[in-house]
Amino acid sequence: MRIPPRFRSSGIASRGAGVVLWAVMLCVMVVAGELGEPALPSPHMLIPLLLGLVMAVTGLVRDRPPAPLHRASQALLGVLMGTYLNVSALSQVAGSIAPFIVVTLMTLLICQGAAWAMVRFSGVDRATATLGMIAGGSAAAVASAGDLDADGRQVAFMQYLRLGLVVASTPMLLQVIIPPRTRQAGEPDAAGPWHLVHGHDQALGLIVLAAIAVLGVLVGRRLRLPSPALMGPMLLSAAVTVTGIAHGVAPEGMLRSLLFTMIGLDVGLRFSRRSMRSLRRLLPTALACTIVVSAACAGMAWLLAAITQIPFGDTYLATTPGGINAVLATASSAHANLPLISSVQGLRLFEMAFLAPLLIRITHRKRHRGF
Repeated sequence: MRIPPRFRSSGIASRGAGVVLWAVMLCVMVVAGELGEPALPSPHMLIPLLLGLVMAVTGLVRDRPPAPLHRASQALLGVLMGTYLNVSALSQVAGSIAPFIVVTLMTLLICQGAAWAMVRFSGVDRATATLGMIAGGSAAAVASAGDLDADGRQVAFMQYLRLGLVVASTPMLLQVIIPPRTRQAGEPDAAGPWHLVHGHDQALGLIVLAAIAVLGVLVGRRLRLPSPALMGPMLLSAAVTVTGIAHGVAPEGMLRSLLFTMIGLDVGLRFSRRSMRSLRRLLPTALACTIVVSAACAGMAWLLAAITQIPFGDTYLATTPGGINAVLATASSAHANLPLISSVQGLRLFEMAFLAPLLIRITHRKRHRGF
């Protein structure tokens, strides 16, 4: 389905028509995900990712989803993450946080080694390589490229190459190396397709969900958080959940399927044929570095599992260098330890987003001094 050029022109009517076409596409992919349920892990994420990649490379769709749809998916995912950050769960996680902090710092060092390899073998500048290889905060890395004198296109290519590989491989790897995890006792049954939020009062739940998402985005921007559309709603949702102000606002059923579909499609559509041609010289080194970083993180996850007695599936998802959005989608499908995973991934997101600019500035300062 090629989006007609007139839909990309300015004007309220044209923008509205474009949004309608994207909504239809998302609905079709949700149905495809439902059909893939018996055969594929996390089909609502994998199928849209693959279909989006094919459509982008063939030129069938040349644009990414409209910004409002992307921001809405970020905000809804943030609300979903925040609902898992409750006091009792965090108290169980607290005793295992220290080893994960060490692993997060080790991941940063490994990413710096990968950045050095990109500079050495692909000829990209240090700032671009550092932002492109940093594991976590893809949106923040791309957004800050211009301010740090990095090539935003190359940063996006490296970031989303890694993200696409991790998103596509993680569900399948979990299925192969980890026994399927059954729903735990006391965990609520799966919601029906038209059960859109976790609570019983659907209308009130949807209103509260929308309010938390909108206010959370405003808070994230106000506080200048990395990925404010995701982190703001997550923090606000966690505060609301912990204090008991509201319950039953987590996306469920068809709404959650649509959310995960949006995540997969957004990643797949980033790999256009034009960008692949212009950036193909980076592909061999970037692919090798991505595999090395992912393998190193998997090795550290195995050590963490042995040290902390936490299941390997949970430590793997908590340390994998994929995007926090996609990791949470996979963790939710696998019934993994979401409080642990979202806490560690969130910690790394902040750490990478804050430390990457500092590392770039230090590197530039040393270079200018002749070191």
